[in-house]
Amino acid sequence: MNESSPSRKPLSQKPPPRFPAALRWTLVFVVAMIALIVAIWPRGGSGVPDGSVTASAPSGPNAMDAQVGDAQLASARADAALPPCPTTGLPMGPDAALAGVRAPCLADGSTYDLGTGTAGKPLIVNMWAVWCLPCRHELPVMAEYAQRAGDSVNVLAVHAQEGAQNPYLALQFLIENNVRMATVLDTDGKIAAALRAPRVFPSSILIRPDGTVAKVLPQIFDSPDQIAAAVDQYLGVRT
Repeated sequence: MNESSPSRKPLSQKPPPRFPAALRWTLVFVVAMIALIVAIWPRGGSGVPDGSVTASAPSGPNAMDAQVGDAQLASARADAALPPCPTTGLPMGPDAALAGVRAPCLADGSTYDLGTGTAGKPLIVNMWAVWCLPCRHELPVMAEYAQRAGDSVNVLAVHAQEGAQNPYLALQFLIENNVRMATVLDTDGKIAAALRAPRVFPSSILIRPDGTVAKVLPQIFDSPDQIAAAVDQYLGVRT
């Protein structure tokens, strides 16, 4: 007579985490963004800038869109003292990735043609954002490299679309971190789309003088020497 096999107990399984990974990272992002707003939002005797704020104190998902008046924005531009966006005066290659792409130049708010302005020279586009904590570490390094490279390589900081509608916060971030480098705001996401930049911040895109993309580097640079090594490897320029 056949004997039935003994029943097996199901293997014990770990209960699913209480908070999914995506939710945990969302909470980290929200906390970091609120901390940044609190840190750099202008303070006065009443806690609100003198009649220059067009919205209440920022909070929640619309915090990055809170705007200030023209006078306060102009004052922030003066304090930041950013260099103008580059203009090479050289011809643009037929396959230039940034051809026809325009964005606000943070130094003065003017509309800047990235394809024409950067044509004919090696270029590093550094994608960053005010809510990106690693960018706080890397941007000063990138600015130091820009000074070191001089006229050999153009370096252009590009604020990501999320938060780019608020130039005041971008300026305050650069002031707070003592960063002075040419910067544009990717308000409509066209720069990231043209360069196929990953949604990883910071990221650096190395572009040849003909305007074609040589390498996309979604990594954090810790020193100007590391940047110089990447430029040498992918653009063939020693700096």
